[in-house]
Amino acid sequence: MRLFTRSVVWFFLAQPIWALAIDLQPNDLVAPQPDKKYLMLSYVGMQNTTFYRNGSVVSTAPYANPVINNQNMILRGASSYNLGNLPGLTYAQFSYGAIQPEGSLANYPSSTGIGDFTVATAIWPYVNHDTRTYFAMAGFLTVPTGSYSNSQPLNLGENRYKTSVQVGFQKPIVGNLDGVLAFDTVWYGGNSQCAAACGSVSNVPLNQKPLTTTQIGTTYKLDETFTFGATYFYVTGGATVINNSYQDNVINTQRFLLTALAYTDIGRFSLQYGRDLAIENGFIQTRLLTVRFSKSF
Repeated sequence: MRLFTRSVVWFFLAQPIWALAIDLQPNDLVAPQPDKKYLMLSYVGMQNTTFYRNGSVVSTAPYANPVINNQNMILRGASSYNLGNLPGLTYAQFSYGAIQPEGSLANYPSSTGIGDFTVATAIWPYVNHDTRTYFAMAGFLTVPTGSYSNSQPLNLGENRYKTSVQVGFQKPIVGNLDGVLAFDTVWYGGNSQCAAACGSVSNVPLNQKPLTTTQIGTTYKLDETFTFGATYFYVTGGATVINNSYQDNVINTQRFLLTALAYTDIGRFSLQYGRDLAIENGFIQTRLLTVRFSKSF
């Protein structure tokens, strides 16, 4: 149990809802018009299976056939404005979900409830709609409002604060094909009430090194209705320190995400599919499926 929980803690604390806060959809870097309201409802389903340590598959108990399903419903409300001469946007995000271990992990308890609350603000220091060129900066704050129990290793809430900073650049490559390049880093607050997830019978402090993501993508506008995107991600960092003991579990993950957008009279629909391509440490993500609906007012 001790080995399993120490593996689970840094995996879930580093990766619980990557796609919901920082992953960019096509046209996310396009500066919005001011004085608009946005509402977005999302379903995100993830599945993780085989466990890796230092790039090698681990199959000893309880890793013989690990399956971890994570489903979330996300509600995000946003408002755009002008900050001086710069376009800006602020959003607040709420979530409700469930983590269900299966396979060789079926005996471990599931977690159901609300997730941590996130608020974010973005500004666009450079905007040129004529040349479709944009440079944006964003800051994120996640507050530990989610469901958390120190007596179980899997939790929807993290019981700690997180801050993130992201910068992104978009410009045309050829015709209706645009290129996107973005970088973000997440900094983690401490969790002083880590017990089961840290392999301890009593609370011990959990800390985590910053996690950095690079994403390189393309966006293709087929017509006024359909837009498609493809993105490659490289994620590194995020090693954990449990009770002042370094765990040597740096995350080095490569993954991809494919997106289809449909702009309709009633709003924008989005379908995304992705998975890990390679992973150094943790449970590999074998499926990420996201369905979104957003509407502006």
